[in-house]
Amino acid sequence: MPGTAIIGLQWGDEAKGKIVDLLTEQNDIVVRYQGGANAGHTVVFGGKKYKLSLVPSGIFRPQVQCVIAGGVVLNPKSILEEIGGLTAQGITIGKNLLISDRANVIFPWHALEDQIFNSIGGGESIGTTGRGIGPCYQDKAGRSLAVRLGDFYKPDFKAKIENIVRVKNRIFAGLRAADGAGGTLNADEIFTEFTAYGERLRPFVADTTDYLLNAVDADKRILFEGAQGSLLDIDHGTFPYVTSSNSSGTGISSGSGVPAHFLKKIIGIVKAYTTRVGGGPCPTEQDNGIGQKIRDRGNEYGTVTKRPRRCGWFDAVAVRYSARLSGVDVLSIMLLDVLSSFEELKICTAYNIDGQTVKHFPSQFEDLRKAEPVYETLPGWKEEIDSVRRYSDLPDNAQNYVKRISELVGKPVEIVSVGPDRTQTILVN
Repeated sequence: MPGTAIIGLQWGDEAKGKIVDLLTEQNDIVVRYQGGANAGHTVVFGGKKYKLSLVPSGIFRPQVQCVIAGGVVLNPKSILEEIGGLTAQGITIGKNLLISDRANVIFPWHALEDQIFNSIGGGESIGTTGRGIGPCYQDKAGRSLAVRLGDFYKPDFKAKIENIVRVKNRIFAGLRAADGAGGTLNADEIFTEFTAYGERLRPFVADTTDYLLNAVDADKRILFEGAQGSLLDIDHGTFPYVTSSNSSGTGISSGSGVPAHFLKKIIGIVKAYTTRVGGGPCPTEQDNGIGQKIRDRGNEYGTVTKRPRRCGWFDAVAVRYSARLSGVDVLSIMLLDVLSSFEELKICTAYNIDGQTVKHFPSQFEDLRKAEPVYETLPGWKEEIDSVRRYSDLPDNAQNYVKRISELVGKPVEIVSVGPDRTQTILVN
């Protein structure tokens, strides 16, 4: 049975959670395979809103197995709070959730490091949420100071914590001596706290790589849920203003352990406009009344951080690049309803960089920062469309806008979303 992936094609916040929730009922397993509690997915149905950070968006279908794979960095306190919050809302979480024993774990020293190293030359933030995600991935790559969830259940767990705390305290002492930064860690307190977390998580812990490979052999239907967006990919995004994992389609196999050839369909999720949080270039940003109108109509504030998002017109150059990078087959255009009431709409079709018109996405952020968008203007529509359920019932100008995005990105549009609820979804064909 073919695997399906949901990938965000912009700078995150594309409403991927809604599409994962919609497609879950067609699958046996939903996998979250990268990122950490810096991701925020929102699912709305039955008049209720559910916010997720680590738990896969498939958790609302109790017959479906949810998996947090080894490519995720795990904050034990966050996942336990999330499980508790969902349970309090009546969502059943038990054997339907598995967490990889290979997942690297976020500790208090990672949050301290995040606070210290959040800025780059010139003082501009690289956009971290301050939750220790990046430093945890750093330790994962360095290996010697990394802790995986499976380590919690080994006899030398305390000795491992003591050794890491000794090293980290020496680093923080040096930083304090230099400029007053850093802090002091207590190994006994951390060991006691995280041992308790480990015991509460023990029922969920499994070798998810083996589980997923067995599922592939058994012809199970697997849905892969990406976090963040492709333009934040550590290798292929707007570096250094990126996340710390492969958030494009390139990260599916490495994060989950499932071979790439198992994937038969990749759905690229885009907003009908552009948003970005934190620092870094965003050529089509509208730091004006237009941007504020989009922000207000779209409630563009972070699910996790509550930070106001930078808003602007749709960037077809960027999305065409990320669609090619992630191997996208079809598009799902989200929040089209936000653009109702605009007299005209603009789509960026090229960049002007140093006097030259370019249609490719620059590899260096300095070039993207200099990029002046070349816009194509389309007529807008005045009608509110949140109650529309058939594509043919959308205003002609809305259909033309969707069609033009498809032409510029080079991929067919399969789904159009006109609101946050499950029911506010249009299947184009």
